[in-house]
Amino acid sequence: MKVIFGLGNPGPEYERTRHNVGWWLADQLAAEWGIGPFRRVGRSRVAAGRVDEIGVRIVEPLTYMNRSGTALVPWLGEPGFEPSRDLLVLVDDVALEPGRFRFRARGSAGGHNGLKSIEAALRSREYARLRIGVGASPPSVDLADWVLSPPLPDEEERILALFPELVDGVRVWLMEGIEAAMNRFNRRHDTE
Repeated sequence: MKVIFGLGNPGPEYERTRHNVGWWLADQLAAEWGIGPFRRVGRSRVAAGRVDEIGVRIVEPLTYMNRSGTALVPWLGEPGFEPSRDLLVLVDDVALEPGRFRFRARGSAGGHNGLKSIEAALRSREYARLRIGVGASPPSVDLADWVLSPPLPDEEERILALFPELVDGVRVWLMEGIEAAMNRFNRRHDTE
């Protein structure tokens, strides 16, 4: 079983914010792969199904960003589930401009409260993540206000334009692992 864990905040006031791009992609994956519908399971919304015979759970935690790890804990007890191999976190990243992304096999939380919470739950930094660029806040704007506000229309357009490639990249992660996704998509994206 593979778990794709899209980070975001519940509630209509957060739906179109930069911090919720992980949920945007999770919704897109479920739609593209015909997985779903999302159902409430504990502290998450979960869509379950199969992609080419691989069991997939697309998870959107309902705990708010800074407590995302608590929604991950129930999956850690699943037989055979190994986070370093079977977990992919979809996350917004202010260090990348809108229209950019990076697959990563491991790393620090980089100040992101959702990743800090996941790291605490796993007691490890060894898990894959797909960092989706939302751009840095202007000097006069508080970072929390920035990520909790909607992207500008042109920024949203650049983020959404990535989704076909991101869906392909996540499918490569499912079938071949994070190294294959990094090699195929990070390099191609960096040369554009």
